[in-house]
Amino acid sequence: MEKLIKRALQAAKADYLEIRIQEGNSIGITYVGRELEGISEGKSIGGSVRALINGGWGFTSFNDVENIEDYAQAAVEQARLLGGGDTTMAPVQPTTDHVRPQVGSDPGKISLDEKHDLCKKYNDIILSSKKIQTSNVRYMDAHGTSYFANSDGSLIVQEGIFCGITVLAMAKDGMNVQRAWESEGDLRGYDNVLGMEEKCEEVARKAIEQLAARPVDGGVYTVIADPKLCGVFAHEAFGHLSEGDFIYENERMKEIMQIGKRFGREDLSIVDDGSLEGEAGYNKYDSEGTPTRKTYLIKDGILTSRLHSRETATKMHEKPTGNARAISYAYEPIVRMTNTYIEPRDCTFEKMLEETEDGIYCVGSVGGMTNTEMFTFSAAEAFRIRGGKLAERLRDVVLTGNVFQTLMDIDAIGNDMSLHGGLGGCGKGGQSPLRVSDGGPHIRIKNVVIGGR
Repeated sequence: MEKLIKRALQAAKADYLEIRIQEGNSIGITYVGRELEGISEGKSIGGSVRALINGGWGFTSFNDVENIEDYAQAAVEQARLLGGGDTTMAPVQPTTDHVRPQVGSDPGKISLDEKHDLCKKYNDIILSSKKIQTSNVRYMDAHGTSYFANSDGSLIVQEGIFCGITVLAMAKDGMNVQRAWESEGDLRGYDNVLGMEEKCEEVARKAIEQLAARPVDGGVYTVIADPKLCGVFAHEAFGHLSEGDFIYENERMKEIMQIGKRFGREDLSIVDDGSLEGEAGYNKYDSEGTPTRKTYLIKDGILTSRLHSRETATKMHEKPTGNARAISYAYEPIVRMTNTYIEPRDCTFEKMLEETEDGIYCVGSVGGMTNTEMFTFSAAEAFRIRGGKLAERLRDVVLTGNVFQTLMDIDAIGNDMSLHGGLGGCGKGGQSPLRVSDGGPHIRIKNVVIGGR
């Protein structure tokens, strides 16, 4: 493979040229209710070439890698036709490296029968309660090798093993339908999906308990968010605003997202770190061959950086951060997050709770949406806080607000940091799902607008 790539690089002439080849295999198992919906095994191989000439890009993707030289020439011809742009690439030290996975247990060495039996066991546990109407258990593992080379002299091989599972329970009482789930997924290996029997029992119990939860009364509340919801907020509400391509193309965001501006109290720090081995968003190098690193987006309440590709770093006169990512060889790299989180501090959850006379405790998220700086998230679970203690269970809890005001309203940051990956991932620019992790500690936020559905 490396010989093919080197020949193509030598044959094609451009101001800048990069080649990516990916090959891999995957296994998927899905249960819906009592039925085994499917077992799939897949293999794939393909590549892409990106060429830059006179500020214009050319891009081709393909599956017949033996003809890579022809596709490299096609990308060069495209770039010549589209030249005349202003694109340049920030310098990155050329690298030669081979990155091998570090896993506790390789799912590739586990038989398909054993994986199926695990999924069936989890599914049977969820369905053991008569109050559960249906279930969903979805398992997936994937082994992949990516090759990256460019005209600067880099040649990088990265191997990766992803393994994950999602277990879901759905309970119904008349027209009242409630669900609960857990999802695990990262680069640590097959051990990651073992020992989830108690979690399966828990998702069934939570779904049933949600049936008795009462709808929330809309209003303005103090909210304590658990680490999962904290991560969704860090990723969706703030992380996307920190992506260099978004800021560069949005004049209003350029005005707001100025380096050195205060965005929160002194103990608030938000980080994106692609170098965290084992996490779902880990890569030693991004899709442009730039080393990933820990990037403080907010440090001690002050905006300190944004996320960049080599192209956006040049446009904004900053340095690449290793955040150019493509979901596969068929797509061009764009600026994406990796592992995004709020850093922990020293407040305990118990202290947060004791200090909250009246509020809502929100756990997890069932989705939401963002529109520039405005966000709307639905909590997976919620409990009323009365007199510093958890009280009745609530449902249909929807959090709405302005991200910048919400950051200023965070008045307590916990000491119980955790990151969450799972199946699924982030979507942007038609590229989904991209594996990421997000998280943080418990956080307490003042003056959150809560509306029921």
